Amino acid sequence: MRSLPSQEQLTPTDAEVILERLPDRIRAALIARAAEIEYPIEAILEMAIASYLDTEALGFIDCKPGRGQ
Repeated sequence: MRSLPSQEQLTPTDAEVILERLPDRIRAALIARAAEIEYPIEAILEMAIASYLDTEALGFIDCKPGRGQ
């Protein structure tokens, strides 16, 4: 079995694959949040997963566009 190269971040293609498999309301909420804070959808997905796995991970509350953070 050939191993795939390690990725540190989701690609836009990865994000689309994940979004396609989520329930409509969750997909819509994630897309709306990405638009609201002007972040790429792949970053929003990473933050959602990371905050679930690690309560000290960067999350949505930490993202304050236009405030230098």
